[in-house]
Amino acid sequence: MSGRGGGEAARPSLETVAERAGVSRQTVSNVLNSPQLVRPETIARVRAAIEETGYRPHRAARTLRTRRSHLIAARMHAPVDGINGAVLDSFLHALTSRAEQRDYRVLLYTAEDDAQEIAAYDELLSDFDLDAFVLANTHRNDARTTWLAEHGAPFVTFGRPWGVEASHGWVDVDGAAGVYDATRHLIRRGHRRIAFVGWPEGSGVGDDRRSGWRSACAEENLDVSGLTRSVEDSLATGRAAGAELLNASCAPTAIVCVSDSLALGVWTEITARGLTPGADVAVIGFDDTPTAAVIGMSSVAQPVGDIAEASLDLLTQALDGAPGGSAAAKQLLLPPSLVVRASS
Repeated sequence: MSGRGGGEAARPSLETVAERAGVSRQTVSNVLNSPQLVRPETIARVRAAIEETGYRPHRAARTLRTRRSHLIAARMHAPVDGINGAVLDSFLHALTSRAEQRDYRVLLYTAEDDAQEIAAYDELLSDFDLDAFVLANTHRNDARTTWLAEHGAPFVTFGRPWGVEASHGWVDVDGAAGVYDATRHLIRRGHRRIAFVGWPEGSGVGDDRRSGWRSACAEENLDVSGLTRSVEDSLATGRAAGAELLNASCAPTAIVCVSDSLALGVWTEITARGLTPGADVAVIGFDDTPTAAVIGMSSVAQPVGDIAEASLDLLTQALDGAPGGSAAAKQLLLPPSLVVRASS
């Protein structure tokens, strides 16, 4: 009888995975440590074999061999109104899940603002053997990326470096294209008075999304005078903006919003007047939160899983010292998709 409890199965090894995937041991190692060296179809086959066999690398030995901790830090943002921030929650979940598939772990931390986040960087780098950071919610004059670059800490951002040129890797969603598609959808449905509820000017993300609405309306020579509102992001401000638009002498028949938070506020005002979203006034949000799906509100969905995967690809390339090629090779703009529901 075995001294390990009657024939306990041996722990799966690198060779076990290689045999299951039909590749060499070195290829499995490359998938785990340097995926940019391996073809996508081979990566998929090896990861499937890892999942099937339950293989887990020995972390201590791997750290000694690669001089990496395989630990990535990312900020967890506080929830605001149950809707605002849902995309970042989904992104963190996708990032953590996909990082685990590459044998990385995500260390979460909190901060109230940029200053606290930068202070957290200093503390985290002192207390943990971090490999890299993943940042989100980029904005104009973002001091966080400047600090990390000056201190030589590898990082990638979910969001563009608005208003400046940057050499670091970033992944973002083409918000202008998403709102453009939403507005074109409404035009095809026969709407000519299409309003936009956005954030105050100066927000890189908000200005980008607003430009998609303007472009689509300009193509059809639609009159947009008096059809835009700029407010802070909340249900209450969205409802107030919706009330102003609907009270106008020539009210819109459709309203596109920069976020689901504002769109839900508009939705609330529409229903409070005894009107039906979609039948009487169309409304479309942005982010395709679970709330939007539950109430049947059309919204622009961000490819959160693809963003997380691309962010990790850029990080591993940077950590491996792989040639980045052109700056564009480290800067990815992904297309969103319009999810049409009853509200439009």
